[in-house]
Amino acid sequence: MSVVSARGQMILQSGATAGHRGPNEGQRILSRAKRGWVWNQMFVLEEFEGPDPILVGRLHTDLDVGSKNIKYVLAGEGAGTIFSINDKTGDIHAMKRLDREEKAEYTLMAQVINRDTNEPLEPPSEFIIKVQDINDNSPQFIEGPYVASVPEMSQVGTSVTKVTATDADDPVYGNSAKLVYSILEGQPYFSIDPNTATIGIALPGMDREIRDEYMVVIQAKDMGGHMGGLSGTTTVTVRLTDINDNPPKFAKSKYFSAFGFLKPSIIMLVTSVFMAILKATDKDVGENAKSIYSIIGGNEKGVFEITTDSQTQEGILMIKKPLDFEMQKHFNLTVEATNVRYGPTGPYKDTTTVRIAVEDSDEPPIFTRPTYVLEVHENTAINTVIGVVTARDPDATGSPIRYFIDRHTDLERQFNVNVDDGKITLAKPLDRETDMWHNITVTASEVRNNSQISRAIVAIRVLDINDNAPEFAAEYEPFVCENGKPGQVVEMVSAVDKDDPIQGHYFEYRLVPEMLNNPNFTIKNNGDNSISILTKHDSFRRQKQEMYFLPIIVTDNGNPPMSSTNTLTIRVCRCNKEGTIQSCNLEAYVLPIGLSMGALIAILACIVLLLVIVVLFVTLRRHKNEPLIIKDDEDVRENIIRYDDEGGGEEDTEAFDIATLQNPDGINGYLPRKDIKPDLQFMPRQGQHSGPNGVDVDEFINVRLHEADNDPTAPPYDSIQIYGYEGRGSIAGSLSSLETASSDSDQNYDYLREWGPRFRRLGELYSVGESDKET
Repeated sequence: MSVVSARGQMILQSGATAGHRGPNEGQRILSRAKRGWVWNQMFVLEEFEGPDPILVGRLHTDLDVGSKNIKYVLAGEGAGTIFSINDKTGDIHAMKRLDREEKAEYTLMAQVINRDTNEPLEPPSEFIIKVQDINDNSPQFIEGPYVASVPEMSQVGTSVTKVTATDADDPVYGNSAKLVYSILEGQPYFSIDPNTATIGIALPGMDREIRDEYMVVIQAKDMGGHMGGLSGTTTVTVRLTDINDNPPKFAKSKYFSAFGFLKPSIIMLVTSVFMAILKATDKDVGENAKSIYSIIGGNEKGVFEITTDSQTQEGILMIKKPLDFEMQKHFNLTVEATNVRYGPTGPYKDTTTVRIAVEDSDEPPIFTRPTYVLEVHENTAINTVIGVVTARDPDATGSPIRYFIDRHTDLERQFNVNVDDGKITLAKPLDRETDMWHNITVTASEVRNNSQISRAIVAIRVLDINDNAPEFAAEYEPFVCENGKPGQVVEMVSAVDKDDPIQGHYFEYRLVPEMLNNPNFTIKNNGDNSISILTKHDSFRRQKQEMYFLPIIVTDNGNPPMSSTNTLTIRVCRCNKEGTIQSCNLEAYVLPIGLSMGALIAILACIVLLLVIVVLFVTLRRHKNEPLIIKDDEDVRENIIRYDDEGGGEEDTEAFDIATLQNPDGINGYLPRKDIKPDLQFMPRQGQHSGPNGVDVDEFINVRLHEADNDPTAPPYDSIQIYGYEGRGSIAGSLSSLETASSDSDQNYDYLREWGPRFRRLGELYSVGESDKET
């Protein structure tokens, strides 16, 4: 079988005759061998469109010798959908437009079968149909647009960046994917390699301070850049990075102050606080624009210092030492600004001169020393001068000075100072044993301006004199045992002295003259400012004498020496063999024989315990016998509840005014409550009248009821208001004869009969005869 392409060219034949050699060539006869199918590739152009399917190729087998029972069968990728075969001729057609970028090749199976029986005449074989590429894709910059940077002043040819374009066409077939790069915009500053797409510097001396950003347009064209090829573009933003190629620069070479006046932004007038701000500008940016400031001249005494503000890049000039107008009135400083980074030719720097004028100010007095140390002996006489403090006015005018003691540091007023010459005198006697040091503050102020004050510390040390006698170091409680031996140490005694002599303490001990021949005790010097009390015999008995008194005189080595007499009270005690005290009281001998003090205390404790038990028992019995009912006459069946609520007193009678109903014409309006204090101002309501001479009681009561219900000052409880109004009288007038000037005989009561049966009887009573009246 053979495969013929669509161009009528045989690609491969099956069953071809192999070459052979004659008998003279090795006497070998080569026979023809039958090979199986070996298929080559078929090709079809992509993107082909036409009215009829495109012929891809033709299959042909040696079995096809004009027989009509041979049938070609096609299977595999796209068989029947994309590709079709003429089962009689073996022609293969592409039925659809193909795209190589979508699928580059298809694998199919070809077989020849018997048309009648569908039995295979040859085994199936595999072949490939490749989609042949055409230039239908333009180059694309997938990673664009690009941003690149390069240092300013770079050499020509310095690489900036590299761009990359891709083409979807077949790179191994034709020139559809062969790209060539070029610059559309960006000359003459930059160039590009047409094959590697590397962008480089094309112009020397590119200065960032003139222009710091460039826009470059790059084109990629396929077909090797030939006419008819497709192209794509991208942009590259090239930014020039800064290098240190500019020095810092001060705005002025000199900053001069005439009569101490300068611009506030440059310098400030110096008094006690000074600060000046200097700024050197630099065309560079970032680290290349950073400068450090230093004083390189005029600051030999180290009066000023300058620091650099890292945020604002300003030099801050400050005072490091106090200024003195009288010592120096002007300073000329040379300030230098130097770049932190070195430039191509070395460090960049600039200098300027700053002239500073010191203004004179009224300064406080200055003491010759900040601290004075004086010494004075205790018990020195009052008004003795113990020292002098001195201060002066540093100003050129020179004002007199006055001195004072800050009494907050001398609350007891032990010292005084002369206001004119500063001599410190003693106001009260001093005692070193009470206070060894006194720290006072002396102030000095100008007579011309007393607000200018200075202070100095005066430390006064009180020196010791021998004015205290020595005394025993402790309250000794010596004892001697009844069974002691002669020469036994009773107590070791030492002394103390409140004084503090320079040579140290040395004490001398001796018995009082009356005790020099003491038959009981003697003293022994131990050589360390202490003595030992020794016994002279062993016949000490408590029955004979319970206590012994031993006066001892102690004298120090002061000038003059001081002495004191201290008496030891020595008790006689009963001791055991080891010398431990058993008893020192005489009453132990009057106790019963065989009954010690411990046994006596135990007996007393038992007695107290028995008494406590008896008291508790009696108390419990009393509680048990008490009746459960407190009052015998109280009946437990009754339940009496008592209420002790008291009335409001006068407030109950003043809750309302009864006079209002008793005399309605006398008041018209609202009466305030008297039993409470109103929180809100309630506007009174005008009273209602039924007529000019009468009052409608029903309407009046309704008005009062409405006011009580809406009164904001009313208490939160119900109240009963009783209105005792009895009416204004009958229209018939008074029935009493007391109100008329006529007598009963002149009065005619017949009109009463017209008022009804009740008044008829009343008329008869008043119409009786004269005899009846007398009766």
